[in-house]
Amino acid sequence: MDRNTAFLIAGAGLAGAKAAETLRAEGFDGPLVLVGDEHERPYERPPLSKGYLLGTSEKEKVYVHPPRWYADHDVELRLGQAVTALDPAAHEVTLADGSRLGYAKLLLATGSSPRPLPVPGADLDGVHYLRRLADSDRLKEVFRSASRVVVIGAGWIGLETTAAARTAGAEVTVLEAAALPLLGVMGPEVAPIFAKLHTDHGVELRCGTQVAEITGTGGAVDGVRLADGSLIGADAVIVGVGITPNSGPAAAAGLKVDNGVVVDERLCSSHPDVFASGDVANAYHPVLDRHLRVEHWANALHQPQTAARAMLGQDVRYDRLPYFFTDQYDLGMEYTGYTGPEGYDRVVFRGDTEAREFLAFWLSGGRVLAGMNVNVWDVTEEIRALVASGQAVDPGQLADPDVPLAGLVP
Repeated sequence: MDRNTAFLIAGAGLAGAKAAETLRAEGFDGPLVLVGDEHERPYERPPLSKGYLLGTSEKEKVYVHPPRWYADHDVELRLGQAVTALDPAAHEVTLADGSRLGYAKLLLATGSSPRPLPVPGADLDGVHYLRRLADSDRLKEVFRSASRVVVIGAGWIGLETTAAARTAGAEVTVLEAAALPLLGVMGPEVAPIFAKLHTDHGVELRCGTQVAEITGTGGAVDGVRLADGSLIGADAVIVGVGITPNSGPAAAAGLKVDNGVVVDERLCSSHPDVFASGDVANAYHPVLDRHLRVEHWANALHQPQTAARAMLGQDVRYDRLPYFFTDQYDLGMEYTGYTGPEGYDRVVFRGDTEAREFLAFWLSGGRVLAGMNVNVWDVTEEIRALVASGQAVDPGQLADPDVPLAGLVP
């Protein structure tokens, strides 16, 4: 392969597939290689904890492209081969089998991996993580037979798998170190709504707890022991305590890495021919004026389109506001914006929180930093406009359902 003309994408997930799609759509006709460590062609991850896990969505719908798309668009798809090392100076990567590939431009879309639970018994049979399609398949089988499931971690993955397990009929106990689920994301004003959602559906929610060990018999899990000595019986344990960006090879190669591969608004790394997008990228956001590493589907969908155009030399920047969504039981939610480490000074609600049909807005100095719509639809663009405007709004009007959101944007 001619390293003077080839473009290489490391990571065959949604981000890698969308980058390849954009490169071809923008007219790049040189050699294009998409390398991934899984044996599945690129797929989307949200269904793994939502529709596919629940059995309401077919497997074929999780894939980004039909099987023939890659051949039809002259994209060389190398599956089951992780990129284990890179040499930016030589414009070369090393694969797990020891082979090497040269490139003119490289996109790192290597994603992230579940953070392991550092307690005894975490390697027992029956302890599960959810990141890959095969993980979701295993959990579907677990939910058909398990009667008692313990979920460790009340973040998005933990709560979505909890909803799936309860829907399947299992008894579920959720263990969370913080005082409330999603406390770091939603804050104390909104987090109780999600706590009540799950307790209303029969989940035993234990917050402020620490896991001491996972117990087992004959190599298989049978319970979780807490730091206070209490034991919770379990047929299966699901761990969702966060993810870590797969930035090891980039760091070893001398690229700037800090909670992911550090890139600018063009998604370019500290080397001019190496770019990054998706979970692995800690990108400068020109609107928010800070670096962010966003672990959500929308980033993997949109960010690589900017990266691909930047690889082609186009004058672009990624300034789309963070966005994520969740589906749990009968609750659907979309969230747009970012509250930042300095936080917010108030939350304004519009609608009925008891009925779980409402909007919530996080404000600082009257400016809307983020907005969330729960079981209220077709308002995402209005929320995005409020956040992007950066202008102060009247909290009373923001809370009034008779005042159109569009009219609040200066």
